[in-house]
Amino acid sequence: MDDLLEDVDPGNAPEFSVSEISGAVKKSVEGAFSHVRVRGEIGRLSRPRSGHIYLDLKDDRAVLASVIWKGKAARLPHQPEEGMEVVATGRLTTFPGQSKYQMVIEELRPAGAGALMAMLEKRKAALAAEGLFAEERKQKLPFLPEVIGVVTSPSGAVIRDILHRLRDRFPRKVLIWPVAVQGERCASEVANAIRGFNAFPAGRLPRPDLLIVARGGGSLEDLWGFNEEAVVRAAAESQIPLISAVGHETDTTLIDYASDRRAPTPTAAAEMAVPVRLDMLNWVADQGARLSRGATQTIVLRRQRLGDLARGIPRVEALLDGPRQRVDLATAKLGPALAASTGRRRIELNAHASALGPALERGVARRRVILGRAEAGLSLARVQAGLRQKNRDVAALAGRLSVERLTDRISTNRTKLDELSARMARLAETGQTTRREKLAALDRMHQTLGYRETLKRGYAVVRAGETVVTGRNAAKAAERLEIEFVDGKLDVSTGNVPSKPKPKAQKRDHGPDQGSLF
Repeated sequence: MDDLLEDVDPGNAPEFSVSEISGAVKKSVEGAFSHVRVRGEIGRLSRPRSGHIYLDLKDDRAVLASVIWKGKAARLPHQPEEGMEVVATGRLTTFPGQSKYQMVIEELRPAGAGALMAMLEKRKAALAAEGLFAEERKQKLPFLPEVIGVVTSPSGAVIRDILHRLRDRFPRKVLIWPVAVQGERCASEVANAIRGFNAFPAGRLPRPDLLIVARGGGSLEDLWGFNEEAVVRAAAESQIPLISAVGHETDTTLIDYASDRRAPTPTAAAEMAVPVRLDMLNWVADQGARLSRGATQTIVLRRQRLGDLARGIPRVEALLDGPRQRVDLATAKLGPALAASTGRRRIELNAHASALGPALERGVARRRVILGRAEAGLSLARVQAGLRQKNRDVAALAGRLSVERLTDRISTNRTKLDELSARMARLAETGQTTRREKLAALDRMHQTLGYRETLKRGYAVVRAGETVVTGRNAAKAAERLEIEFVDGKLDVSTGNVPSKPKPKAQKRDHGPDQGSLF
């Protein structure tokens, strides 16, 4: 601008266009402030759809308008947030469209650890409010995963420690997804790796059963990629259980809160992932031995119990001896009884036959008289027919009184008697079994409720003669006590001698100075 005004007459100053003035100002500002570092607080932050970031850098006395172009904004290690104190590096320029100057930021970093921690706490509170850190969202780790996916740098010592620890405890298949563990690419690559493992299709590579996100120790800036929102959301959305092992034991990042389990070190993450194979083998062997001992002991006890029960059950022959003897006795009595019954029936038959003869004769005589009277009016054929009917009636009566019929009736009665004997034997056997079971139950109850079961628990019964002593005074007054223990009785002498009446004193004359003797 000095060149434009160098030869101008103040009284006759030339006229400049607005663009010329704006261009001269732009050239002057950019030439004087081509590279500057500015410290200030971010205010009035906006992110239009174009991808650029517009913000103000301010302190207590001034405001500097600033812009971060789309290409630089995507590669920032820390995304700007309103209220954060930062150190911005870039150049100053002007914006002729609004007659203002502004700073084009090329690099933006928080102004110290305090700003980073403030931004970290703010982000942590926002994500926690969404429920990404809730305990009920966390999944249980598999006891023995078949495939373990590890998200880490393939060239660091972390992966070697994890593989070595897995090989020592319980070798498993490991899939490694190489990522950058710090810098601008860290957050995006870690988030993509977590989502990539979850999206594994069914194919040659198996889907992992467990994920480990690991990195060694470092400063807050080195571990910042694991505090990014994209990483935290990817860890919270993971359908595969995830262990975070970022940094050392004292290092804490936001992925630790979103993961299902936090490990203090990568080696500890490997220890959480799988159990110790040797310990499992020892445990299985111990359980097998305990199972074998338990089965053997159970069989021995059952065999012993079966033997005890078998000794208490009588033999089958002994159960049948009584019913057999009763059947034999009944059979022996059956023959004489049948003979006596047959004799009585024969006597009765003879008696009826002897009474029947005269009656028949009288009836025949009467019939003859009647026939004689009616002979004149009856034909010979009719008489013969009547005689044949009478003969048939007599034959029927004789058949009813035959010995064969009596024999058949005796056989039928014998069959019924056998059936009754069999029923009697079964009823006797059932009654004997029922009474034996009741007797055994009563015996068990007697043993359980008896005082001898009390003696087995360390008690004793004290008797004085036939009386049970229940108090100290009664025991003290007794001359001898009998103490019954579980294994026998013991006689004890108390040392008390029953008191006897004192003999009456006899006076003797020993002079005036001697007393009486008792």
